[in-house]
Amino acid sequence: MSSWRPLVTCVLVLYASGCSRPKSEPSKAVLRPVVLPDLSRMEPSVQAQMREAYASLTKKRDDASTPDEALATAFGEMGNLLLAAEYLDAAEPCYLNAQALSPDEMQWPYYLGHLYRTRGESQKAATAFERAHNLAPLDVATLVWLGNVDLEQGLADAAEGLFATAVSLQPQSVAALVGKGRASLANREFSRAAESFERALVIDPRVSIVHYPLALAYRGLGEMDRANAHLQKRGDVEVGPADPLMQALAGLLHSAVAYEKRGIRALDGGDWATAAASFRKAIELAPDNASLHHRLGTALSQTGDTRGAMDEFREAIRRAPGYAPSHFSLGVLLASSEHDSEAIEQFTAAVRYEPGYADARLQLAGALIRMKRYGEAHAQLVEGGKHNPERPEFARALEQFQRR
Repeated sequence: MSSWRPLVTCVLVLYASGCSRPKSEPSKAVLRPVVLPDLSRMEPSVQAQMREAYASLTKKRDDASTPDEALATAFGEMGNLLLAAEYLDAAEPCYLNAQALSPDEMQWPYYLGHLYRTRGESQKAATAFERAHNLAPLDVATLVWLGNVDLEQGLADAAEGLFATAVSLQPQSVAALVGKGRASLANREFSRAAESFERALVIDPRVSIVHYPLALAYRGLGEMDRANAHLQKRGDVEVGPADPLMQALAGLLHSAVAYEKRGIRALDGGDWATAAASFRKAIELAPDNASLHHRLGTALSQTGDTRGAMDEFREAIRRAPGYAPSHFSLGVLLASSEHDSEAIEQFTAAVRYEPGYADARLQLAGALIRMKRYGEAHAQLVEGGKHNPERPEFARALEQFQRR
């Protein structure tokens, strides 16, 4: 790791903690002002949440008897709400105040690191993550994020050491393995890079973003066939470290969007019950949102609650008749229940509203075939092939028709 940063971090720690004063003399007189941003575009429930937190913070700050730790927590919690709502500039003084009042608490510099990273300020992010790392040296998420910002600054050697430590602490951490591979690649250590990337893919094959740097590693090794194979698989699905602090942040806001995001994360992780609960909370705040009803239906279908899923898909269609995914999903459940005639109506609606909907065309053709309506099925496959020339399923199905 670079030699200058520990010194800079030390200086900042000493400055923020007020080393020249006894700890019993808080620096409240020089705390940065915190001002609520314009909340008018936020959901009413979030506006109320923000104002309540701000009123609580103001009361504690104005009370001279408030202990430093309690005031630090109030500033930090206000910062968390603002950061969760992506008000980065308003959140920054909250975290700086929390850090000054409670210099031994790692979460405030940790959140500051994410704030600076989001703003693209890599050096500030590195300083903040370094401080968090000094306070919690075995925290894998901090090691990974600090390694990432080191890489952004061209400090590959420092980054590789951090990622190696993270891997030693958590061998199954895909984010740490990917970071280690990227650092090795930056140092032109192609064999070590390929090994790290391959291990990451074995643990989680869905991390498609790994294929591109892995291709570069194999290209560096002169293995062009392997390089080209991975280039063809390149994608944009990446993964961060297991990050309890950021997960807690994501669950703070009482908004339909926040609950929807939680539900989507739960769906992606296969936690159908949590997904359904999150989407229900989102619907309470935004009952007219058809996509929320559709997502809830999807979660319910995964739990085996077919009737409940159908009800949600129908509710989504009632609120937004032109929302093709709801017609498609309802059609799939109807088809799986051997109600092909009703399924055909839903698939037909889906392709009417979204003519390029490849899966709906395929499902529609399949249902028509089961109903022995071969001419209509053939027409759907032809039309689907026109809209989706990159999907080979249409050509294969048409070939089967020709063999009849």
